[in-house]
Amino acid sequence: MPADDQSYVLRLQDVSVVRQGRALVAHVDLDIRAGQHWAVLGPNGAGKSTLLALCGAQSHPTTGTVHVLGHRLGRVDMRELRTHIGHVDPRTRIDPYIPVREAVLTGLYAATALPRRAEPTVLEHQKAEDLIAILGLRAITDSPWSVLSQGERGRALIARALVTDPDLLLLDEPSTGLDLAAREILLGVLAELRQLRPELSSVLVTHHLEELPVSTTHALVLAHGTVVARGPVEDTVTSETITRAFGHPIVVERRAGRWSATAAAPAHTG
Repeated sequence: MPADDQSYVLRLQDVSVVRQGRALVAHVDLDIRAGQHWAVLGPNGAGKSTLLALCGAQSHPTTGTVHVLGHRLGRVDMRELRTHIGHVDPRTRIDPYIPVREAVLTGLYAATALPRRAEPTVLEHQKAEDLIAILGLRAITDSPWSVLSQGERGRALIARALVTDPDLLLLDEPSTGLDLAAREILLGVLAELRQLRPELSSVLVTHHLEELPVSTTHALVLAHGTVVARGPVEDTVTSETITRAFGHPIVVERRAGRWSATAAAPAHTG
């Protein structure tokens, strides 16, 4: 990897993923630097999950090159590389009987329960306790996973993803299943990460503009596996690009750093 590419946390160059003769993503270019917080937007089937799997070193491209944290996929130990990537997915199945403290520590082992011979260090235990406090979970530290609300689980999964001090945080529709209050709490936590870990980069996948935290700096808009727009969020998340991506007239508005999307009113003739 050329020296000037070392400043990129993620770099996808002319990437395509083809499965059973169908291009899930086609000719995608994407550069993400340290401290940037990207949103990947698009309708169902746009290729968002496929792209996130590449970013998380979970799969290889069919064509093109993917560099993650300075390493080219196909020329690096993928399992070791994934230890430097935090992944938040609300569909993660955590052992229902373990307490929040242990659930957070499972992030050290990329497991759903602590391995039998796991022995987290004193520093790792302290890191977990610090994250539990930062994310407002101290009162339920000893509560089993099964009794947590979806919002509490969402914050615990963020702590779990951060316990390894990753350089890259991937969030796969983290607001799934949350009610309005829980979503707003979660988005507030994500916005605060920019101050807590200014060097951390993140990629958040969603198809709802209301789920973008105010800390979002850039966006990639996809449709049918191809790029509709990418760049600084204020230039990318617009009525025009969202209308093109979703194939329906959409009005995008932004107030106090947050976005909303509504269907455009039909034109009246008379």
